[in-house]
Order: sequence, then C-alpha cells, then structure tokens
Amino acid sequence: MSEDPHKDSRKEWIDKIKKEKGIVRNPTEDHDIGLKTLQNPVRRKILYFLAESDKKIEDIQNSFKVDRMQAKFHLDMLENALYIEKIDVNGIGQYRLSPRGEAYLENVK
Repeated sequence: MSEDPHKDSRKEWIDKIKKEKGIVRNPTEDHDIGLKTLQNPVRRKILYFLAESDKKIEDIQNSFKVDRMQAKFHLDMLENALYIEKIDVNGIGQYRLSPRGEAYLENVK
C-alpha cells in the first residue's frame, strides 16, 4: 500500500492549529460553525474550486461573480470554520483547502 501523499501536510496543519490555539471551541460550537458555513451553496462551490488548486481572492471574485467584500466574507467564514487556510506565496495571499476541507470533499463524493 502506498503512503498518503498529504500525510505531512496534514500533520503540519494540525501542529500549526494546535500551536496557534486555533481549535479552542467546544465540539458543539465547532460543529455549529461548520454547519452554518456549509449551508451556503457558494461556500461549498468555493471548496470544490479550491480543490483544483490554490487561488487568489481575485480568482474567487471572477469565478463566482462576486465583489471583493463578498468574496472575503465567504473566505473568512470558510477559514474560521477551518475548511481553508490562507497562505503567502511570494508575497501574494492565496487560499487553499485545509485537511478538514479535503476531508469534507472526500465525504460528500
């Protein structure tokens, strides 16, 4: 059986979240935030869009025909619920799926 190519990335993500105390909510609150976030079809579509590759906010704006404020609102909600994370690529902010976002997409296939 082959090794999971995302294993190191997942471990780094979990370590980062623990270090930054990102998961400090109780499980019920975390579940509620996740459900509220994924109730919106645009946010679910953004997850699928990010599964293709990392994207800039402008990519989200153009693909979903939303203004910057709307794109930021959706991305902030997804980031707060830990489905995506913002990364810096050569000084440019980009968004990518987190291991939790990847797991969500795996479970809904």
